[in-house]
Amino acid sequence: MLKQIPPVISPQLMLVLMEMGHGDELVLADGNFPAASNARRLIRADGHSAVDLLAALLRFLPIDTFVPDVAMVMQPVDPAQETPPIWSQFSRLLKQAEGREIPLSRIDRQQFYQRSREAYAIVATGETALYANLILKKGVVSPPVAAGIAD
Repeated sequence: MLKQIPPVISPQLMLVLMEMGHGDELVLADGNFPAASNARRLIRADGHSAVDLLAALLRFLPIDTFVPDVAMVMQPVDPAQETPPIWSQFSRLLKQAEGREIPLSRIDRQQFYQRSREAYAIVATGETALYANLILKKGVVSPPVAAGIAD
């Protein structure tokens, strides 16, 4: 174990986060998502909720600032269905971590599956909420600004 690494972040997941580069995408998949059949790299996080994993991931994963669609959710198949409640938790965590509003871009089911196949990795969670799937686009970590150094 290491200090300050949340226990929901497995060694395999930390490795994937470190390997990802700017623009790579990571999928948090709920328990109903066909993760194994769509993943280039599959990370199992059985028994963990998508919300707990997202909260932990956002301690390390910067969200892209260069493109508009950086957090994508699967549009419910039934257009009359209300917005899935878990989405408000996703939005709250993203805003808290990034210090800015991160809109959740809705994409249809087939587009979500296709984008998942192209993602760097899929994290298969034990989330039971419906439509609790989220694609995140990795941003960059800016170098720290050196205080008191003259040009």
